[in-house]
Amino acid sequence: MKRRGGAFKILLIVGIVFLAGCSGAAPGEQSPTGSDVGDEATVETANGSLELHYINVGQSVSTLVIGPEGETMLVDTGHYNDDGEYVLRYLRRHDITRIDHLVTSHNDADHIGGNAAIIEYYETEAEGIGAVYDPGIAASTLTYGEYLDAVEEHDVTLYETREGDTISFGEVDVGVLGPPEPYLENEARNENSIVLKLTHGETSFLLSGDAEDDQEEYLVDTYGAELRSTVLKAGHHGSSSSSSEPFVDAVTPQAVVVSSAYDSQYGHPTDEVLQRFADRSIPTYWTATHGNIVLVSDGNGVSVQTQRDAPTDPLSIRDGEPIEPGTSGEVVERARLGGDPVDTGSEDGTDDGDDTGGDNETTSTDPAAALEVEAINADAEGDDRENLNDEYVVFENTGEESIDLSGWTVEDEASHSYELPQGFTLDAGATVTLRTGSGADTDTELYWGSGSPIWNNAGDTVILSDADGEHVLEASYE
Repeated sequence: MKRRGGAFKILLIVGIVFLAGCSGAAPGEQSPTGSDVGDEATVETANGSLELHYINVGQSVSTLVIGPEGETMLVDTGHYNDDGEYVLRYLRRHDITRIDHLVTSHNDADHIGGNAAIIEYYETEAEGIGAVYDPGIAASTLTYGEYLDAVEEHDVTLYETREGDTISFGEVDVGVLGPPEPYLENEARNENSIVLKLTHGETSFLLSGDAEDDQEEYLVDTYGAELRSTVLKAGHHGSSSSSSEPFVDAVTPQAVVVSSAYDSQYGHPTDEVLQRFADRSIPTYWTATHGNIVLVSDGNGVSVQTQRDAPTDPLSIRDGEPIEPGTSGEVVERARLGGDPVDTGSEDGTDDGDDTGGDNETTSTDPAAALEVEAINADAEGDDRENLNDEYVVFENTGEESIDLSGWTVEDEASHSYELPQGFTLDAGATVTLRTGSGADTDTELYWGSGSPIWNNAGDTVILSDADGEHVLEASYE
């Protein structure tokens, strides 16, 4: 690897060395960007599954990538106002013990909000950070300073990353398409985002950071049809300054993912951008209504899995109900993009007839997979022992079919167990509150009948099992 010339003074002051050419590519030398390139492109059969987890972090973005051999990459870490809390919680829940590659698309505080906390946690309590990748344009914010301090304190390798570099990620090709050298638009941070194209077999995913019109124009002029990808992460949270018509036409995605808040003060995603997607019949998944979004590729096709079953018609996505960042609950397959059915671990998926448009084939799994823990109130008001019915768990059926919960059990980590009554059914869209104390059961309220608190105020796990003892849902809290 070679030292990158012209590093910023602020970075040199704190003693951090930026390196480039992670693959040995010289600055400006274009690296391969994978499949979907012209008639002569050759695609090798892929082994294993590639996962992209678009974490619901509100008006921000964070994407966890897990490679076929367990490699991990985290692209951005959420907003500064939660200090990486939602991202860290998600990573722990999914047993991510090491981050091999931490990619900072650009240094705005709504993208690096958890950098310092995540570096601190993985360097002191887990198995470390392999390397950090940064476009090299400084910011004058406290969040940015804390990020650099964490890098220096824990001596984490930091690479200045530019167009033509690659990031080694097993059999998955990771091409770096931006930022170019020299930088665009007087070093504006958005316009010089790290842009990644991940290619796994015949599938590909484009992560464009907050790239706006200038960088998108550069990408179209430089790469053209090489931008073609199965899924596009909409630039700049769905801002009208991104996802331009020429750019979307070059990418030709089969689906788009938007990461922003339901009540975004900026109006993200904007009506203008949603109209562009609608004009092209592109199904659109929004973290604000779909919750966490997981894409699983076997190299042939992509399984689209979300927490909530919400509209994907771009002009109807605001009709979905908001889901708060950090909300627990498993994802359920909603659609498949291209290729043969993707193995997602489900043994008997059935068609639910949800037509998302285009060439997508949409299926659903067992209705029980639509169960979610909607809320947990472990700390009752006042003395827990004297207010047992204010300690409760709320379960929600987010699917479109009723679920017979007769004989199902709810447990905590200490193996306290409650069996749901025979004949109890949770209708589609309905919730039921399980209270710790005593009372008369109804369609919406159930009572454990315990004489003492069940849920540990300091953290616990809600475990829901079906009548055969198979775990259906686990939700942990701290």
